[in-house]
Amino acid sequence: MVYLVVRMKGTVNIPNWARITLDNLHLNKKFRATLIPENEQTLGMLRKIKEIVAWTSVEEGFIRDFIEKKGRYSSAKLLSSINKSETTSPAVPNIDQVVSDISKNNTFLSKISGIKPWFALNPPRGGFKKKSKLLSSQNGILGENHELVELVKRMM
Repeated sequence: MVYLVVRMKGTVNIPNWARITLDNLHLNKKFRATLIPENEQTLGMLRKIKEIVAWTSVEEGFIRDFIEKKGRYSSAKLLSSINKSETTSPAVPNIDQVVSDISKNNTFLSKISGIKPWFALNPPRGGFKKKSKLLSSQNGILGENHELVELVKRMM
């Protein structure tokens, strides 16, 4: 299992210790997402910045859809827009292999060459249904949010 982490707040008034943690997670801008392994160290990092990000555990099927739709080969090219002739080159990763490695915690997204370690999302269609400045335990979207998968599907 892996965590899907989405940065929900912008870059203004973020303390330096939180900015360093967000840079380590490759979450530099608002509405950036990443996939990180589910272990004690990453959970500690997420709890440290819970007022800035939202996270949840995701299954392999969602990871496949997420990488196919929002995975980037370079900063300007999506993986879904690559031609069939380019997929045979060694620089382009095999999506099936990437999904199985990430879902089994065999590798990190940042260690795979040919794919960016972050995903750029849009604001959600239809807006946020809950408050965007409160934790999920306070009827908001921040922190550990089990409804984040539906929100991210509206952001893709």
